[in-house]
Amino acid sequence: MPELPEVETVKRGLAPVLEGQRIARAVARRPDLRFPLPDDFGQRLTGRTVTSVGRRAKYLLISLDDGTTLIAHLGMSGRFRIYEDAAPPIEKHDHVIFTTENGAEIRFNDPRRFGFMDLAQAGELDIHPMLKDLGPEPLGKDFDAMVLANALKGKRSPIKIALLDQTVVAGLGNIYVSEALFRAGISPMRTAATISGGRALKLYAAIIDVLEQAIAAGGSSINDHRQTNGELGYFQHSFAVYGREGEACPGCDCGHEKNGGIRRILQSGRSTFYCTKHQR
Repeated sequence: MPELPEVETVKRGLAPVLEGQRIARAVARRPDLRFPLPDDFGQRLTGRTVTSVGRRAKYLLISLDDGTTLIAHLGMSGRFRIYEDAAPPIEKHDHVIFTTENGAEIRFNDPRRFGFMDLAQAGELDIHPMLKDLGPEPLGKDFDAMVLANALKGKRSPIKIALLDQTVVAGLGNIYVSEALFRAGISPMRTAATISGGRALKLYAAIIDVLEQAIAAGGSSINDHRQTNGELGYFQHSFAVYGREGEACPGCDCGHEKNGGIRRILQSGRSTFYCTKHQR
């Protein structure tokens, strides 16, 4: 499922095409995605002007001139594709299509239909069920090492599991937590409450670094993620540990031929990748 860098990449692709543009036509080609679409979904968007395209955690937020916000989640296989010139024939899984007044066409394609779209009225974003309990944005001004340490205080779960909790930090997922923990030299099995002081500072810096680098690379395309121009992201080529079970970690001096290299374990049903020597 796309994590913060993939959604941020999509946001940055949509913003220059949608912001300031009037939606000449919005069409839902089916009544539901993961959940039913709001009543009169297309009619409520048609004629509205997009004032901003933002992101909260793993959600896209498209604000309109009447105070309505379109909330979109990509799910497992959802992707937005922009066509500013002649668009190709509509595909089977092009479920929602927006056409701007200047002729650009934006299609939401989702074969598995695990994504969703909803409309929130002005002032309702903070109480929306999908947004109301989210923790701080890791790339936001309200997040730092002290905020991270305080959020982890008293938590007896492994740090890997704690960081996947969206009330602790918003937007992190399996890939980038594994990568950040490797960069910080912290074992995914370490108790979350022990992350304070210098460890919290290292982990905070690692989270920021890996997210910023992933965004610059267009995100990670392992299965379904595509940028809005249809191109793959390429941060997967920079993974230090994720998906590299049995291989040597970067700059390896851990004798991977003897100790089996990067390990994979299951934590709460999710694969975790780490180096037993470099992460403590």
